[in-house]
Amino acid sequence: QVQLVESGGGLVQPGGSLRLSCAASGIVFSRYAMGWYRQAPGKQRELVANIPTGGSTNYADSVKGRFTISRDNAKNTVYLEMNSLKPEDTAVYYCNARTITIVATHDYWGQGTQVTVSS
Repeated sequence: QVQLVESGGGLVQPGGSLRLSCAASGIVFSRYAMGWYRQAPGKQRELVANIPTGGSTNYADSVKGRFTISRDNAKNTVYLEMNSLKPEDTAVYYCNARTITIVATHDYWGQGTQVTVSS
């Protein structure tokens, strides 16, 4: 059974920091691109950052320079370090694992963790 379990969300004041973690099981972690998405109330889910198997990173313009994605293949875990948080960062953050097989692109999702940035 594939499981992605996010942790580290919570309530933080503007300008604060949080580190999200996503622990994966049931997959060969090193073969999956990992990513973080978020969805705010009334808005579409959007990509925050991803880190493919090759180790490169990509960020949404809205978080570039503030967030850092990293992965530890030995621990089957991907992280999202969030600094200088803004109220507009408030959302449910979802962990994503993606791989491409001969028959399809496979996506697995975590259940999400709430991040609230408020005074």
